[in-house]
Amino acid sequence: MSRFAGKTAIVTGASRGIGLGIAERLVADGATVVITARKPEALAEAVEHLGGPEKAVFVAGRADDSDHQAETVAKAIETFGSVDMLVNNTGINPTYGPMIDLDLDVARKIVDVNCIAAISWLQHVHRAWMREHGGAVVNISSVAGTKPAPGIGMYGASKAMLAHITAELAVELGPDIRVNAVAPAVVKTKFATALYEGREEEVAATYPLKRLGVPEDIAGVVAFLLSEDAAWLTGQLVVVDGGLTLTGGV
Repeated sequence: MSRFAGKTAIVTGASRGIGLGIAERLVADGATVVITARKPEALAEAVEHLGGPEKAVFVAGRADDSDHQAETVAKAIETFGSVDMLVNNTGINPTYGPMIDLDLDVARKIVDVNCIAAISWLQHVHRAWMREHGGAVVNISSVAGTKPAPGIGMYGASKAMLAHITAELAVELGPDIRVNAVAPAVVKTKFATALYEGREEEVAATYPLKRLGVPEDIAGVVAFLLSEDAAWLTGQLVVVDGGLTLTGGV
């Protein structure tokens, strides 16, 4: 497939897991990609996996660092000539337990990385490219943001906020820029290990499709939302959960 031929995407949090899966799918569909994460060694390995510098480059840094965001956008334009697509994939969940006991500094960090950074990334991309040329954006939310999620309540609240940010930006930036979000359930990545490790079969049994997600499940939906196949779709939260929420689960 070559539906993204001549187009470039920035994918944050893409050294592994869902982010790398998304980058891999976009490259397979003809795009060039700029990937980000904190660790340069892991990013370098990811670039090789994606086909080397003709297909992908990386910029290491913190997702919520405005200077890093500006550097990444500049690198995309300098290397590949455009920033047609943005995938805000980076998310953190550094705490587990009742929200009533939550360290508020941790809460602020969660919102900064999961929500404010997503706005900031799009601001940089908008000013540098999309305001004049248009584009498509996908934010990675979570089913934890669709209903209460005990133990990861602040993470869920931040993902609910991200879904609302998605809708607001879709209204503001149409018709030339589309903004959508994807809400995965448990996907088999290092980030989600604590939610299924040692009991995968038990957890998967609660899903109508009887398995947990894999990065490719999310990547395919993200690629669709970024493509012209979704040209009349904006401001939406697409739940990709193996049917989990149909049974009342999160």
